[in-house]
Amino acid sequence: MLMDRLEMQDDSKRSNRPKYSKFTQQELPACKPLLTPAIVISAFLLVGILFVPIGLASLSASQEIVELVDRYDTSCVTVADKVGFIQNTKTDKSCTRTLTIPKHMKSPIQIYYQIGDFYQNHRRYVKSRSDKQLRYKDAAHLTKDCEPEVYSAGGAPIVPCGLVAWSLFNDTYTISVNKKAIVVNKKDIAWQSDKKKKFGSDVYPSNFQNGNLIGGARLNESIPLSEQEDLIVWMRTAALPTFRKLYGRIETDIMENDELTVVIQNNYNTYSFGGSKALVLSTTSWIGGKNNFIGFAYLIVGGFCLFLALVFVVLYMIKPRTLGDPSFLSWNRGTMDYPS
Repeated sequence: MLMDRLEMQDDSKRSNRPKYSKFTQQELPACKPLLTPAIVISAFLLVGILFVPIGLASLSASQEIVELVDRYDTSCVTVADKVGFIQNTKTDKSCTRTLTIPKHMKSPIQIYYQIGDFYQNHRRYVKSRSDKQLRYKDAAHLTKDCEPEVYSAGGAPIVPCGLVAWSLFNDTYTISVNKKAIVVNKKDIAWQSDKKKKFGSDVYPSNFQNGNLIGGARLNESIPLSEQEDLIVWMRTAALPTFRKLYGRIETDIMENDELTVVIQNNYNTYSFGGSKALVLSTTSWIGGKNNFIGFAYLIVGGFCLFLALVFVVLYMIKPRTLGDPSFLSWNRGTMDYPS
């Protein structure tokens, strides 16, 4: 008997039962709202009353934005062998496009280049870069993630290395309005956080585009990476295959029916992979660029909530029920105490 008691005590000491606490026993204070008809209807009404005006304001702001999109990759190369044309360094690739402004465009006017069917989010493409090399002067040798653009033809490390930098967009735009040249401001087109924290002010390009295969644009080796804003904009890879990146800004207004002439140096090769290129001019508002989706999303959600509130009000008026009535419980239906 004594041995049995000792064994029972040992078993109780070795028990896996957790130490009591309100957390382990799920007894912490919690909000347990009672969803009465009044609370449910009020909640739907509140969401609807808030969302519908926001949606209308967003749609109104989006409709005020003037946006001009001109695809030029097909019209600027008329020969059958487009890939051969774009890869030939001796051919003149300048192309002139004339556009008519449909509506008064207030400054600043954003200039974007838009590329289609370019998968910057591909895993191998995104990984082909060295963030430490972009940031630190003494990290030029850290190129293990940059395959296949690692070393120049002479065996020296490329700065910046990798496919992302190698494929830098190199089309250029010269713009005039009514045959008067317009200055395109290319300052502050990159994020300040990227310029200060991701690209070093003492890191300079070296051996760039000196490999066996030339990619996109070249970089000025006398300017640090933190000031090469076209590169910084390009290095922030896009999530979708069709994307826009900021090229510059026009700081003057352009009036309705003005004639816009753009001389394009059509250098960038999107023909090898069946991609597209377009020039985009757009004004902005408090919601950014033109985007009707946000407004429609708010309107649909707000309208649906107002509709549900109306339905619940009608149901409550036609067929009200006492709150907490036990006769509606499934196990009480049709019993002697609660006949149906």
